[in-house]
Amino acid sequence: MMEQKDYSYSRVNGPKVAVIGGGHGLANMLRGLKNHTENLTAIVTVADDGGGSGRLREDLGMLPPGDIRNCMVALANTEPIMRELLNYRFSEGELAGQSFGNLFLAAMNGVSPSFDVAVQRMSQVLAITGRVLPVTTADVQLEAEFENGASVMGESKIFRCKKEQDCRIRCVRLCPEKPRALPEALEAIREADMIVLGPGSLYTSIIPNLLVDGIPEAIHQSDALKVYVCNVMTQDGETEGYTVSDHISALFQHGGKGLFDVCLTNSMPVPREIAERYALEGAEPILCEEGICPKTHVEILCRHVAVIKDGFVRHEAAGLARELMQIYTDRAIRIAGENGYRLEQKDR
Repeated sequence: MMEQKDYSYSRVNGPKVAVIGGGHGLANMLRGLKNHTENLTAIVTVADDGGGSGRLREDLGMLPPGDIRNCMVALANTEPIMRELLNYRFSEGELAGQSFGNLFLAAMNGVSPSFDVAVQRMSQVLAITGRVLPVTTADVQLEAEFENGASVMGESKIFRCKKEQDCRIRCVRLCPEKPRALPEALEAIREADMIVLGPGSLYTSIIPNLLVDGIPEAIHQSDALKVYVCNVMTQDGETEGYTVSDHISALFQHGGKGLFDVCLTNSMPVPREIAERYALEGAEPILCEEGICPKTHVEILCRHVAVIKDGFVRHEAAGLARELMQIYTDRAIRIAGENGYRLEQKDR
């Protein structure tokens, strides 16, 4: 683990960080980042159509709340009992499998003029650090096309279809294509000092954001530091056999070459007994390729950012956030201002 340095700024005047993705990996990273800066914006996919989110989407005609709820809970400044309540899942009856947090957001959506306003209002109730934004308010579905030409519509169906086709995903797309991005999401990207993609499911959590009109263009046009946080393990039914460079290539395929210049990967060895159990489920540690990856011209930084918890390999929230802020600090200069020192990228 790299030695932690003095960042020379407080959380209040910390760098503006825009994180893009979805799923539990993104929420976990936010738990760590909120301890370093209050200027956080999470831009979250709305392509999910499975589980409790899918049921609410079908029954109420609302956008899927699950990933957004997870991010809000991660950033919430509430009593532990409130966080426990928001994460509570009903175990029986018609609500079996549904979380209270999803229902809370569904109710807020019912009394709000739009889904993004509902998210904003719930964020205020939870007194979250930063902001959580849906990447679009359009009703979109995710379609995957496989290397053998087969395709499937619906995010929740991709896993099973990939297992049946037994080949890699060629590409994914949104239907309808190029939905309009939430203006606040584009603004957050334009104003960011650092843009972070991932961690999370490659094709179903991160890439769907890059298929929204204006999002990849805003990232390319930004002169912020751009970092991709690669997953620790491959994902069964999505990225079996993928290396770090395979992940980067897929992101560049959908979002354009040069989308980011730095990729942060995990260097912690996965214990053999843990790796063997993952192998039974079709997953394995992602090969760490340190240095400049010739295939993608991206700088690969290998850091100890994972932890074994309850028998699973996960990004360690505090350590991941610390490494991200260190990467930013190493590429920034100190500039004096009315509120003390702030950091700005050296090449901006």
